[in-house]
Amino acid sequence: MDDRPHSHRLRIGRHSEAGGCSLVTACCAGREPHFADSAAAGIVLDVLRWLDRAGRIELLAAVAMPDHLHFVATLSHEPLAKAMHALKGYSAARIHRECGNHGRLWQTGYHDRALRSDQAVEAAVRYCLQNPMRAGLVEDFRDYPH
Repeated sequence: MDDRPHSHRLRIGRHSEAGGCSLVTACCAGREPHFADSAAAGIVLDVLRWLDRAGRIELLAAVAMPDHLHFVATLSHEPLAKAMHALKGYSAARIHRECGNHGRLWQTGYHDRALRSDQAVEAAVRYCLQNPMRAGLVEDFRDYPH
């Protein structure tokens, strides 16, 4: 019996639609707290804003936690996988160059959940904003810098 993980198979048959909204979570490799470094957290959020300005996504909310990233976005003309490839590749290169980090930054893959109603989008935005409070990093989400 094959007992290797089959997480790569989770994406089989799944696709993202242009105009669809998703809650996306991407983790740092080994759940290392790379984004505890303010400069690294700022870079990953800058790259998300760059994707938004370039029209590749419409960014609704984002939070860089110490060891992972959550964001809510509407896709434009390209699949989520392509936007995630750009996000991870460009942010890793910048963080390595500007922060002196070496080695793998991102865990392979990501988790996405399609948001099919306005209520689901609102709940996902609240989830992103309140994540630092649930983690005990701040008492008020407005105090969290990333």
